[in-house]
Amino acid sequence: MVLHTFGRDLKWNPHIHCILSEGGYSDDGFWRHVKHFNYNYLRNAFRTALLNELEDRIGPSFKKVKAKCYNQHKQGFYVYAKPNLCDPKVVAKYIGRYLGRPVIATSRIDRYDGDTVTFHYNRHEDEQYVEETLPVMDFIKRLIRHIPEKHFKMIRYGGLYARHRKIDSKLHRVISREKHKIYRSFTQWRTSIFLSFGYDPLYCPECNHKMEFLELYYNHKRVSLEEMYEIAMSKSRGMRSSA
Repeated sequence: MVLHTFGRDLKWNPHIHCILSEGGYSDDGFWRHVKHFNYNYLRNAFRTALLNELEDRIGPSFKKVKAKCYNQHKQGFYVYAKPNLCDPKVVAKYIGRYLGRPVIATSRIDRYDGDTVTFHYNRHEDEQYVEETLPVMDFIKRLIRHIPEKHFKMIRYGGLYARHRKIDSKLHRVISREKHKIYRSFTQWRTSIFLSFGYDPLYCPECNHKMEFLELYYNHKRVSLEEMYEIAMSKSRGMRSSA
């Protein structure tokens, strides 16, 4: 779940982007596929969950605002959700690029004359092209309002994507035994480098012959694999204890 505070016109427009698995791990140890989303249920569930959470955090003073939200949004909050039929790699690449973008791309800033800034966008409602000119200080105000407070978490993980859950140790049950060997190979350093960067680290780029692993060096000193493993594990334990 990722929080975005800006719209195409740079105004304050907080909304949440979510990645949902098309299914879930049931209590009886099976993976249940879900290919349909009930829009009306999602709209009302999202409104109720968000407003209840805000009331718990803010207190009784939020009750009037909560009642106003229910009155103005009788059909629930806006939710756009439909099954995704794209390739997972394409989706991950799009999401990574989309969520890492700035409030406005420089390509959308058309002119700056020292006093005003002119930029353009396609209106979300009808994709109509809009060009807007603002005084410099007003333009800066629209930008800096979207800078989060220090240490404010813009990304949250829940459900299947959450970490450090006891149930994760049982997730292997939803994968067929025939695939276990394939998935275990993904944890090997050679396979990981090949999948991430597209080359086999054990093949020489000059002669294209397979190299043999002979020695391992750490901080310019030769160490054994067991010693390297102990170093990595001690660092990992230190990070967990400090957290």
